[in-house]
Parts: sequence; C-alpha cells; structure tokens
Amino acid sequence: LSLSLFQAKSCICHMCGAHLNRLHSCLYCVFFGCFTKKHIHEHAKTKRHNLAIDLLYGGIYCFMCQDYIYDKDMEQIAKEEQRKAWKLQAFTPTVVSHYQCTMTGIGEKYSTWEPTKRELELLRHNPKRRKITTNCTIGLRGLINLGNTCFMNCIVQALTHTPLLRDFFLSDRHKCEMQSPSSCLVCEMSTLFQEFYSGHRSPHIPYRLLHLVWTHARHLAGYEQQDAHEFLIAALDVLHRHCKGDDNGKKANNPNHCNCIIDQIFTGGLQSDVTCQVCHGVSTTIDPFWDISLDLPGSSTPFWPLSPGSDGSVVNGESHVSGTTTLTDCLRRFTRPEHLGSSAKIKCSGCHSYQESTKQLTMKKLPIVACFHLKRFEHSAKLRRKITTYVSFPLELDMTPFMASSKESRMNGQYQQPTDSLNNDNKYSLFAVVNHQGTLESGHYTSFIRQHKDQWFKCDDAIITKASIKDVLDSEGYLLFYHKQFLEYE
Repeated sequence: LSLSLFQAKSCICHMCGAHLNRLHSCLYCVFFGCFTKKHIHEHAKTKRHNLAIDLLYGGIYCFMCQDYIYDKDMEQIAKEEQRKAWKLQAFTPTVVSHYQCTMTGIGEKYSTWEPTKRELELLRHNPKRRKITTNCTIGLRGLINLGNTCFMNCIVQALTHTPLLRDFFLSDRHKCEMQSPSSCLVCEMSTLFQEFYSGHRSPHIPYRLLHLVWTHARHLAGYEQQDAHEFLIAALDVLHRHCKGDDNGKKANNPNHCNCIIDQIFTGGLQSDVTCQVCHGVSTTIDPFWDISLDLPGSSTPFWPLSPGSDGSVVNGESHVSGTTTLTDCLRRFTRPEHLGSSAKIKCSGCHSYQESTKQLTMKKLPIVACFHLKRFEHSAKLRRKITTYVSFPLELDMTPFMASSKESRMNGQYQQPTDSLNNDNKYSLFAVVNHQGTLESGHYTSFIRQHKDQWFKCDDAIITKASIKDVLDSEGYLLFYHKQFLEYE
C-alpha cells in the first residue's frame, strides 16, 4: 500500500479524475478508483485484482466476497495514520499530503468513539446492565379522555407496553420517508413513547394522535364510542403503511412480505386446509393475520363442546372450574375441522368436480405478539347484543397444539407434547388485557398492563392504579395480548 501511494502522482480516480466518491486503492498495483461509480470494480474485474483499500476509513474490500473484510492490524494502521494526519494539520496544515487527508477523512467530521479513562472506570465499577427496579413507575402514564376516547386510550396503553415495540421506538429506529412528517402516525407514536417513558407523571393529552387517526381512518372520526378492536386493527394498518420505508422489507420471512416493525411483531400466518371428502386431496392457503377472533359460548354460532380438561384439571396452565370456558377451548374450536356442507361445495382439483369438503385452520407462523379478540359483540339482522360469558385465560400460553406442524405430526402418528418448557418457541406470556364494561349501547373500556414480570396496573383513562394478578385473570376479557417468552427480558 505504501509503495502504491508513494509511486502515485496523486490520489484521484484514474478513470474519472474524482478525488471523492469513496476512493479505493488497489492492493496489487498503482491504481485508484472511485467506489460509487464502480470504477474500482471495473479495474478489479479486468485485472483480477480482487483486493482494494478504502482510503477514507482504511477498510479492505474483497471483490470476490463483495464485502469488506475486517482486519485488526489494518484498523490499527488506519487509526495511527488518522492521528498523524490530525497532528500534522494542527501544527503544520500546509504539510499534510493529499493522501493523508483522503486516507483519514480530514475535512469530514468523523471519528470513532473510544471510552475515556473516566468512562472506563465507570464501566469497571458498573459491569452489569442497569435494570428497572420493581418499584419504578417509568412508563406508567394516564391518558386524558377527549370525549368517548377510552377505546383509543386502552389500545395505546397496550401498544406502549409491548416489549419489542417499546425497544424499537425508544432506540429511535424510525426513519420517516413521508413528505409531511406531521401527518405520519409512526412519528406520532415515536413521540408518544418518548412522552410515556420520560418520567412525567401527569396524564398525557393524545390530541395529535386522535387527529391523525381521524385523518387516516375516517370511519373512526367523530366523538361517538368506537370499538377498541376495530381501532387496534385500523391503527396497525396505518402504522404499517406509514413505516414501510423503514426497512425496505420486501424479502422478509413473514406472510405479508414486509419487514416493517409492525409486521415483524404482529403478523402471523394462518394456514387453511380444505380437504375433499371424496379423494381426500388437500388444498392449502396461508394468509397473514394481526389478530385471531374467537367465538364464545352464548353466541348464535354453535359452540364446540368444552374440552375434556373442563372437569377441574389443568390444561395449558389454565385452572379449570367445572363448566368454565377457557381460552384453550376457544382455540380448539377455532382450529377444529369444520364440515362445509352441501351448500358450500368447492371444485376439487383432484376430482375435477364440485365436492363436499372440510376446512381446518392452524397456525403456520406465530407472531411475536399474539392478540386474541373474544367476540363479545354480536351483530346480525335480528340481533345486537353483548356476550358476557366468562372466559378463563392463562398468564402463560403454549400455542404448540394449534400449529400446522402439530397437526401434521398427529396425522403421521408422531405427535408428542413437548416436555422441554424452557426452549419452546411457541410459549407466550400475557402482558395486556383490554376489558369492556357495560352494554352494547353504553359502555367503557379499561385495560390491565404488565409493568414488570408480576406487577400489573389498571389503566382507566387518566387514572392508573395497582392491580393484582387475580384482578387481571378474573376480568371479563375482550382483547388479550401475549408476547413470545423467549424474546422477553427483564
């Protein structure tokens, strides 16, 4: 490298004459080429000189790997050259060579961070990451009701206490690409997280959030009471549309083919298997979902009989009282095979004719946050009412029995209930519950949120009070939020 630099008349691109555009030097011969316009790439391809050094930061680029190669010695050389150049510039600015300025990035306000002696001392005395103490109230903040906006406030409480969503916004990961950031719901959510975790205790007034929701989800505009579930889906949809640009995620590993933070956390894949009753051929489709809506006993829809565990035993961590419906019961009903009947025949690709079939839903991909919507509001041509059936739900939930892979294993006679509960990726922990009190015509939304592992609080608009786990589990339950256990941390 030194020989190339001393033999060179000047450090400029030998093809276009530019001295910027991320200039690289060939490590085989005296050649400088700009990386931005790919002139160094053309040289490497023509001469088969596959290594070059970035003259700005000292990184070595391999054209066979198409990536930079980390080398500790080269990094040290680059730092040393940078120090020399800065020293020369400080005392004899006119002596600094063009190479040294280019190699070290002088003129650009860039320098690597290294801890000071004081910082090293503090790190030695505090080697462990600081944890939030159990009596800390940071993140707990009430929300002013702006006129029947309790439906919005309870969802905001659930979202601001979603662990990975909190980490995303508090680390300032959102990069707005909208022409007008003031109309971006993700920017407003980012501000909301800052407000919640600022340490302020006075209730927050979410007027800007309400205005943006009215702007982007016009069906929710107005001061009438709205459905909290409908607001959740509308909010996730707008957030998803507004933060798509954050990650350019068209190759993400989820059914929605989007890598935005909303889809990373909330999107799962629902598998639908339709089986022909004649040839037993199976047609499979997978659709994305943000939540799972579950029918309840007492609705006009016939409910599947209670599970065998309803006689007082414990299933999926739920304490069964005789006759009590559990969340597991609802999930079993949701994933049971359903005969579609003669009035809903489908054209079988195997029989090439319309045949009766059965349909079964299972989970192909589980989301990080699983939201269960208990269908308490029934709307039909003849009936409008609220279903108040108590549904028992657990603090910890194992979704393994409802996975498509479990169904396939059962069909092959190989299914076994997992015994290793510590490394099961399908296990979830409850972290938020939204409740509705009152009737269909007149009611009020509140929520329970988990602040620490076993500490719960009730959020009733501007008022936040401590709650017991019994308070949470005894509540009626309308929306249940569960987070994957292995992605949580204290």
